[in-house]
Amino acid sequence: MSFARNILARRKSAVAGAAVLLGASGVALGVSPAMAATTAAPTSAAASAQDTAKQMIGDDAQFQCFSNIVSHESGWNPSATNASSGAYGLVQALPGSKMASAGSDWQTNPTTQIKWGMDYMNSRYGSPCGAWSFWQANNWY
Repeated sequence: MSFARNILARRKSAVAGAAVLLGASGVALGVSPAMAATTAAPTSAAASAQDTAKQMIGDDAQFQCFSNIVSHESGWNPSATNASSGAYGLVQALPGSKMASAGSDWQTNPTTQIKWGMDYMNSRYGSPCGAWSFWQANNWY
């Protein structure tokens, strides 16, 4: 391997390693650490929110679409906050205070956030799967 290629390969490796470390901490990627760790095993609070959503939604396919969005948006963290936009909660409502229409406990109650999120997805996209289709095409909903 030539000297220049060797240097370039080392730089690429160092940059990739730094990106992984920064991504895991949420630094420089514009996401919170909770959002950066969405692949981690669900906490008991997240599992409880998922169970609640599954019961509220009923249909397995619609639940899966809802879950896909929530997993990407907040990692099932009901207090997830987007540092740059201020979006809040499981479904990343913007502003988060919109969820007050579903209950005064919107900041702390995953059930209230799920209710608001379902109402939003149904009214704007027809269903959680309609919202998920839009999300896949645009990386937001």
